Amino acid sequence: MKIALIKERKNPPDRRVVLTPAQARALKEKYPQLEIVVESSGNRAFSDDEYKKAGIPVVDDILDADVLLGVKEVPVEALIPGKKYFFFSHTIKKQPHNRKLLQAVLDKNIELYDHETLTDKEGRRLVAFGYYAGVVGAYNAIRTFGLKSGLFDMPKAIELKDKEELKKVLRSVYPKLPPIKIVLTGKGRVGSGAKEMLDAMGIREVTPEEFLSRKFDEPVYTQVDVDWYNIHKEGKPFDFQEFFTHPERFEGDFEKFTKVADMYIAGHYYGEGAPYILTREHLQAPDNKIKVVADISCDIGGPVASTIRASTIDEPVYGYDPRTGKETDYKNPDAIAVMAVDNLPNEIARDASEGFGENFMKYIIPALIEGDKDGILERARITRDGQLMPRYAYLQDYVDGKE
Repeated sequence: MKIALIKERKNPPDRRVVLTPAQARALKEKYPQLEIVVESSGNRAFSDDEYKKAGIPVVDDILDADVLLGVKEVPVEALIPGKKYFFFSHTIKKQPHNRKLLQAVLDKNIELYDHETLTDKEGRRLVAFGYYAGVVGAYNAIRTFGLKSGLFDMPKAIELKDKEELKKVLRSVYPKLPPIKIVLTGKGRVGSGAKEMLDAMGIREVTPEEFLSRKFDEPVYTQVDVDWYNIHKEGKPFDFQEFFTHPERFEGDFEKFTKVADMYIAGHYYGEGAPYILTREHLQAPDNKIKVVADISCDIGGPVASTIRASTIDEPVYGYDPRTGKETDYKNPDAIAVMAVDNLPNEIARDASEGFGENFMKYIIPALIEGDKDGILERARITRDGQLMPRYAYLQDYVDGKE
């Protein structure tokens, strides 16, 4: 089997890789029959020379590779017919902007595996960048507060070497923080990454009850799950299983946090049909205190009303005018400063690639080489031989342009 790490061609360019040079070398040592090559690229966090020094050939032609590994969507014109591809296709939720990509995948008889669909038998994702999105998202949240308040300035995360340098910068600005309150939603990978950074900075964690009822003379944060900002429409006790299977039975209850929080870091997973979290009405309310929103999840037009577009690593912050619902200068006194970068892990691409590649080596490569005994590939395969697999047949209307 011949595997190729492909050049990232989507703009803006992504610097992450599925396998680092050291990981690719380790795989070749473990599986002598495996051939790994790297398509030459000047955009990666790991240079062509680093792969060469690890004994991994760098090539311009990958037509003879069996499996092609990438991170972001592959442009339609760059897809090679008849290959096995692994990348984030952003099609399984019927994202309109990638309809043509899935159509092309089918037309070119490509066997597509989306990283997001690589799961264990319980449906838990096996490879993801969420933790690193949380790490950078929390850093950017504090940086956004500094820019909005004018109290301090921090370098962009992409200008720093790794996670430890991010923590060092955060600790250096901690004395300049006023006694603000930060609410963090989500307790998954994203939430854990964000929490680690807030803890490393020295911000004290308090319970949701304390957060809502007490005043503090120091910066504090609280981390909450869905049971803290959703209530049953019939007044019944909150039940997680019911919420995830029947979200329409619930309504949002986040307003109590908007009345006391200065900053909102959104690190939750949002399921279709679930109540919106931070609404336009919340932000228009006279007693709303939130002035900074760091939307790590970045669902445009979704549960966080102030996220009206994705921002970029180059221009990570924009302003949201709660009165009009439109964009404005984030420095305007009435504006909400919004950080909604949709490729946050790219800012610490080396760290993020190492973490992602570690799990890809552990779970996905053995399934490819030793046999798919746990059904990982079978569950993840979206297309083959020009057809949607039965598990993903729900995408047919999307492919046909009917929805």
